[in-house]
Amino acid sequence: MSAPALTPTPIPLTTIAELRQHHSQLVRLGLASHPAHARRLLSFLARDPDSHFPYAARLLAHHPDPHPALFNPLFSALPPRHAARLLALMLSLPLPPDHFTFPRLLPGAGPLHLVAQLHALLLKLGFHAHTQSLNALLAAYLTNDRPDLASRVFSGGGGGGALDVVSWTTMVGGLCKLGQVDGAREVFDAMPERNLVSWNAMMSGYVKAGRFTDSLEVFDEMRERGVEANGFVAATAVVACTGAGALARGREVHRWAERSGVEMDEKLATAVVDMYCKCGCVDEARCVFEALPAKGLTTWNCMIGGLAVHGRGEDAVELFGRMERESVAPDDVTLVNVLTACAHAGMVSEGRHYFDHIVQRYGIIPKMEHYGCMVDLYGRAGRLDEAKRVIDDMPMEPDVGVLGALFGACKIHGDVDLGEAIGWRVIELEPQNSGRYVLLANLLATAGRWEDVARVRRLMDGRNVSKEAGRSVIEVDGEVCEFQCGSLRHPQAEEVYAMANDMMRRIGAEGYVPDTRDVLHDIAEEEKETPLLYHSEKLAIAFGLLRTRPGDTMRITKNLRVCRDCHEATKFVSRVFEREIVVRDRNRFHHFKDGKCSCKDYW
Repeated sequence: MSAPALTPTPIPLTTIAELRQHHSQLVRLGLASHPAHARRLLSFLARDPDSHFPYAARLLAHHPDPHPALFNPLFSALPPRHAARLLALMLSLPLPPDHFTFPRLLPGAGPLHLVAQLHALLLKLGFHAHTQSLNALLAAYLTNDRPDLASRVFSGGGGGGALDVVSWTTMVGGLCKLGQVDGAREVFDAMPERNLVSWNAMMSGYVKAGRFTDSLEVFDEMRERGVEANGFVAATAVVACTGAGALARGREVHRWAERSGVEMDEKLATAVVDMYCKCGCVDEARCVFEALPAKGLTTWNCMIGGLAVHGRGEDAVELFGRMERESVAPDDVTLVNVLTACAHAGMVSEGRHYFDHIVQRYGIIPKMEHYGCMVDLYGRAGRLDEAKRVIDDMPMEPDVGVLGALFGACKIHGDVDLGEAIGWRVIELEPQNSGRYVLLANLLATAGRWEDVARVRRLMDGRNVSKEAGRSVIEVDGEVCEFQCGSLRHPQAEEVYAMANDMMRRIGAEGYVPDTRDVLHDIAEEEKETPLLYHSEKLAIAFGLLRTRPGDTMRITKNLRVCRDCHEATKFVSRVFEREIVVRDRNRFHHFKDGKCSCKDYW
């Protein structure tokens, strides 16, 4: 009885020298053509195709029994240029592709002309009725932004009976990614069968398009049909609630997921925590966070960021310390969140400490957004010289976000000279951003420089830049209403205006004085008060007062930063009318209760 062939002990292949040594050993033992050994050699060579492709090609060309199984795994690992060369070698042997070849080749096929060539070869070799190849071709055309060609393939495949649920879902997901959500919905509605991936693809498409209500309608339809969801679908539904600012609906989806036994994985947990944070319920978010048996970095970041935008700087910093004690290493996002927490809470020395600590201990290279946080940290505290020094010492040219942080700080603290210099620079970097012009005009108006204010206005008009109207959204009893500054289209418009006037009269009797510093007109003080009455936040609050009782909580979302007058007025309303009012503006949350704000007037 002959002795079995010796198999060499595998050695770690970390360099091409080690691979050559191992390969030569296999050749001496007659094992070089063994499929397992050949695949191991080829997988290493595929890591650096620019350097090692000739070696891999020779190995395959001289293999005594080449088989598509040796080539197919390489197609998905190689960049398009090398994959095409490998396919040419395969066809020259000659070795025809099998059913696994095109599904591996097409997803990474790259340029449209290469996809078209593979399409022609696929037809020539008779794979047009092979479902997996067809699906890969659909995805390749959609990736190349050619939904027209994908639709032609899809229509042809339908006639040949090769379409499956993956084909339909590929079309739905691909059209959504291209922004053709309505076309995707037509395909979705025509699907002969759907799986959870199909439902999630349509819901996610609506979310990415900002059509959160439509996404929730799809979710409701799925539940009505008795389809059992998973964590991915539940997370998408929660994200839709977050985008819509629908707290009540978000709570309902969260409870439904718990009742349904959906696993609270990191994706779903992060979505739920984020939903509660962004809907103004940071304490509920904290309860969900603390109940999690395991917390991933994304969930830690979400909770720290939520505390940050709610002005809970000390809590955010404490949570970061706990994160470190549990040996969870921070990343770029963590650094942004910790610095944001310090900036919103006026914790300047702490922010400076954590910037140095996180960068040095964890080797994180500061990026533009981190320097922007430091500028914001110093700027909010009125330390404008230090904020400017951060910009001067940055290793890269500051972008409009960094300069904008200093610009905003100059407006808050009344530094007209520095603010004007930065303001004109920011306007030239973002000539279509109306907020930049308005901020500069406000800054100049505080100094009484009305001719320069008019100059800013003329520049806006000359560039056809229109001021973004202030909008506030309030949800009461599941009804979401939007109010726009200076305009009220609502069935209860007369009642809302009456309540707004009564509200201002009552808080005025309690000591409220209108803050007219940001009104841009060179007119008498008493004439400036009228425009303030019709700010969208005040109209939303007036509506809320009509629909709520003392002790209730009103939640309002604004598209702009809350102005000083609305901030002061809302403090008075919370005390006089005995309401808790949670306002989410473009930067952070303000919790008003008993005549005070959670920001402590630092925002």
